[in-house]
Amino acid sequence: MSAVLESRPLPFLQILNAQGEVVNSDRLPKLSDEKLRDIMHKMVFTRIWDDRAVKLTRQGRLGFYAPVAGQEGSMIGSETATDRQDFILPSYRDVPQAVWHGWPLYQAFHYSRGHQHGGAIPEGVNVLIPQIIIGAQIVQASGIAMAFKLRKERRAAVTYIGDGGTSQGDFYEGLNFAGAYRLPAVFIVQNNQFAISMPVSQQTAAARLADKAAAAGMPGVQVDGMDVLAVYAATSEALERARAGDGPTLIETVTFRFGPHTMSGDDPTRYRTKDLETEWKAKDPLVRFRAYLEKKGLWNQSDEEAVIEEARTAVTDALAKADATPAMSVEGLIDSMFAQLPAKLAAQRAEYADKEGC
Repeated sequence: MSAVLESRPLPFLQILNAQGEVVNSDRLPKLSDEKLRDIMHKMVFTRIWDDRAVKLTRQGRLGFYAPVAGQEGSMIGSETATDRQDFILPSYRDVPQAVWHGWPLYQAFHYSRGHQHGGAIPEGVNVLIPQIIIGAQIVQASGIAMAFKLRKERRAAVTYIGDGGTSQGDFYEGLNFAGAYRLPAVFIVQNNQFAISMPVSQQTAAARLADKAAAAGMPGVQVDGMDVLAVYAATSEALERARAGDGPTLIETVTFRFGPHTMSGDDPTRYRTKDLETEWKAKDPLVRFRAYLEKKGLWNQSDEEAVIEEARTAVTDALAKADATPAMSVEGLIDSMFAQLPAKLAAQRAEYADKEGC
């Protein structure tokens, strides 16, 4: 176990150890074989898609991109626990959760390129585009959860933030609001050990990031983020509480990003040792869950290869669709902002169109 975890008090929820063995059968979720295979499918697909996205960014074919390898257990485990009626508010790294919740992959590529069409969420898809402003999604999640409560809907808002984001004022404001009004929200802190280059040990004096829930009057849960079943179990329980009217929960998933913070020049070798990376790669969520499924006879090499091929094809098709979308125009950008343009914006659009026509 890493020094990071050893320095923190229990409870710490883990169901599968690094060898894929069940170490906490009391908390093992009762999932069908089909659902277990679906979780593995999503994780393998996401790893292949992420690897391709990193390469596309290096080629200049995508814009902003934050790698996700290593965090699939946290991302897929939590999203799989949701219902489609629940609302997901991702941070900029949490593109997989939004896509698996219904956001088209080609629109995720638009988002990476800064194209307005990335934000044209299809009707019935309950996500917001990934938030670049650190912590803003926490406040927004509380607002959406308040709407669910006022409408007496059995729905929950699920939002994500990194360990660094817990130092932002919006994080505390959003949690405080949700706690005060007992809102149906689940706040997931993905503690990947470094806020860019800042280690958690230097970021906070809190023993666990999950302990920050206490000040907001909500339960705090720390879970092994490399264990997809533990994340699923913790999120499912939090969602049940939220939908039942018992208020919000803060979940800290202790995980690790294998790659850089983003593809915008970060070099993790400047602040992470090879020993630390080796330690965490031995806890790879895909390796762990694959071993568990293989022992149950639910996964084999042919299954893996089929998903890899599916992912490669899907990424290629989504990229082609994104490439075929016309480039943005000023007029189109203005038109997409409101159903009915305010007078000042309409005047600006007309002025720009006149200049373009000259």
